Amino acid sequence: MKKKLSAVILLALSVLVVVGCRKPESEPVPRHDSVPIQDTVPDVTIEDWVDLDLPSGLLWATRNVGADSAEDYGDYFAWGETSPKSEYNWSTYRYCKYNSTTGSVMFTMYTGNNGLNTLLLGDDAATVNYGGRTPTAEEWHELITNTTSRWTIQNGVKGLRFTASNGNSIFLPAAGYRWDDGVFDTVTDGYYWSSTLFSETPFNACVLAFTSGGQDEASTYRANGHSVRAVRSEQ
Repeated sequence: MKKKLSAVILLALSVLVVVGCRKPESEPVPRHDSVPIQDTVPDVTIEDWVDLDLPSGLLWATRNVGADSAEDYGDYFAWGETSPKSEYNWSTYRYCKYNSTTGSVMFTMYTGNNGLNTLLLGDDAATVNYGGRTPTAEEWHELITNTTSRWTIQNGVKGLRFTASNGNSIFLPAAGYRWDDGVFDTVTDGYYWSSTLFSETPFNACVLAFTSGGQDEASTYRANGHSVRAVRSEQ
């Protein structure tokens, strides 16, 4: 699995690129002035958050952003966008200018050159649509290294379950990904955004990627439509 996901993979007309995501330096999460410093929590109940006994004390959401249950795939988002859409590609991506003649992409925000390497909360699909925020690449790493994971089927849906030492767990359905107007690799693969820009190229952002064979801390094109799972501080 590590070998599969860490190499460059071209699928669905060469649109999904998955490469290894280096663990970034620790840095504070930038925030919009209009958003309170504490993680925002809209009208969701305590049952929507799980204590996985992590060193950071973070709580993890029980379902994907846009989902009605733990098994529901929920919505797909391009990185830094807060609404689902009908078509996912560079021409529809919010933070770039795309030249259809040459195929070139010029980023207008999160360029990798200005020190802004983590999503602002106003650009965070979790903050806007669920509460809390999208986990950083380091926080996905914390989850992976402090829980046990197992490929499983929950109520007929395939996915990955993370179980903590206190017995609590979360289930991540294998929702696949979106490109153009199609959905690919459902049932077999899961791709979950972090809020962290990939350090080696602004084309990519870090993800948790998994199949039945295992999981990897990887990165994919920002224009892809991927799942989002929220975290929040214990309050």
